[in-house]
Amino acid sequence: MSPLGKLLVIGFGPGDMEHITKRALDALAESEVIIGYNTYVDLIRPLLNGQEIVRTGMTEEVSRAQEAVRQAEMGKKVAVISSGDAGVYGMAGLVYEVLMQKGWRREDGVEVEIVPGISAIQSCASLLGAPVMHDACTISLSDHLTPWETIVKRVEAAAAADFVIALYNPRSGRRTRQIVETQSILLRHRDPHTPVGLVKSAYRERQQVIVTTLEDMLNHDIGMLTTVIIGNSSTMVYDGLIVTPRGYQRKYTLDASEQALKPHQRLRTEAEPWSLSAQGDRPLAAAPQAGAAPSMPAPSASGAAATVATQACLQAGAAVPTAPSAAQAGSSPASLAAEALGRLAAGGRLPGEANVRWSGQAPAVGAHGATAVAGAGAAAGTATGSFGKPALFEVGVSPGVGNKKFTARQMALLAEIAGDDGELEYTPDHQIVLRVPCADPEELVGRLRDERLIVMPIGDVFKVKACDFCNMEKDDAVPVAEHLQVVLGGLQAPKETSIALNGCGMACYGAVLEDIGIVYRKGGYDLFLGGKKFGRNAHAAQPVAEGIPGEQITDIVENIIAEYKEKGHPNERFHKFFKRVGVVAGYRHEDAPAGVEVNAVCGD
Repeated sequence: MSPLGKLLVIGFGPGDMEHITKRALDALAESEVIIGYNTYVDLIRPLLNGQEIVRTGMTEEVSRAQEAVRQAEMGKKVAVISSGDAGVYGMAGLVYEVLMQKGWRREDGVEVEIVPGISAIQSCASLLGAPVMHDACTISLSDHLTPWETIVKRVEAAAAADFVIALYNPRSGRRTRQIVETQSILLRHRDPHTPVGLVKSAYRERQQVIVTTLEDMLNHDIGMLTTVIIGNSSTMVYDGLIVTPRGYQRKYTLDASEQALKPHQRLRTEAEPWSLSAQGDRPLAAAPQAGAAPSMPAPSASGAAATVATQACLQAGAAVPTAPSAAQAGSSPASLAAEALGRLAAGGRLPGEANVRWSGQAPAVGAHGATAVAGAGAAAGTATGSFGKPALFEVGVSPGVGNKKFTARQMALLAEIAGDDGELEYTPDHQIVLRVPCADPEELVGRLRDERLIVMPIGDVFKVKACDFCNMEKDDAVPVAEHLQVVLGGLQAPKETSIALNGCGMACYGAVLEDIGIVYRKGGYDLFLGGKKFGRNAHAAQPVAEGIPGEQITDIVENIIAEYKEKGHPNERFHKFFKRVGVVAGYRHEDAPAGVEVNAVCGD
């Protein structure tokens, strides 16, 4: 203990007495002098017990720090208070600066203790849900002590790198342009519908919590007591809460007690192809030059991916004219595709998941599936990953919804595109997953379509599967399969969902085991809902209707999908959704017969 006094730099959290730490309470109690900004002193006044109080205004931080050091050198125990954490835009650094200017040394100078508190990014995040579950940064928009040009560079970098961003000091009575310019920068890199949380006076009497979007945020009151939290490309809103998934690429699933990847498998290089280790020893690209034009991030529904989706989806709509379906109500095919692609670009896929896309006289919807390797992309039509390397582009490729035969030209093209750096994975869905570094997704998808290949997103989408219709000899149900593929294939789903169709009553392709199964028999279609193919309680789908006329089956399935999209929880499998809601599109759920408990040989 120094013969001099002691400096206690205390962060007391958001201001609510329940969120101040015990050490902060004890530090206040043992202090003889309390030094702080007027508002902060008022917040903690109920905790004081006769200590001397030194109050100053907002812009008098230096004088507070100097006075604290002076009184501590006189032998007093002095508490310097900050809301939130004293080391995050608080008084801790300034106190050290004053001490360093005086030649202070730890071993024989005034004793200093920094008492941590809950910072605004943490307290505000807890009120919004869980928006800071992935990489995040804090940026103060106050240019009183930091040049605005420096702040702009930081906002640009954080936006391009897809950080969750917490903005401190966003606007004051005189600083009104900074938040406007910041929004403009962010909109160049992020979808306008990116979730944004505005929290004012967290855990205080006048607390206000607003969930809005990037394009709409300035229509709400934002001031000095507001913290603005802006989501990344995978952030979502659920039931009024903002949630950022733990990862762009999910190596876990939430609806099973047994994970697809065992704990010892999760850190293997092959389970995380986006990692630096998986990229090999290729040299790093040179850093971008100062002043270079900002690049656009690959994980977005905008840019090249949306362009491909828009053009291809319009082609698909022209190939099979249909009236607007329930699943498409209020949205064009292009916007629905862009919606699905934006979700896929944010991740949410397990290794090995794949999707099948419709094939007819014209190629159908193209897709984008850049993984978390994609950091900042280039503008219009190009995408680059971290350190300037091309983003890892992932798509599912198939010769058709019923056709299972790749031609030699198609296989040669896939091999050429994959090259030495990509890979091809054949899946049980008669589809090849193509993973390849790619700087121009639109050009790549165009090449695949030119060879009459179907290109599909990977992840939480609706995928339409079908048998080969006995080598196309029993083709009565082919139009229904093609129609469903055009209307529903690749749309965003709460969880990856299979719509499977068998062309005859033998049902040899296993449609009755899928989420939604359709079996064609002469005279109509039988419908099955809620199959579960895996796990100890695996079961076939529930038969809900027989003999549905061909002119009705597609509308019925589209209504089921629309209801699932509207009411399904994120990551909720269709069979669980069907059981939870009880009735879907008029079909009532019935529990599957109890299965036999089996102790699986492969593990728990």
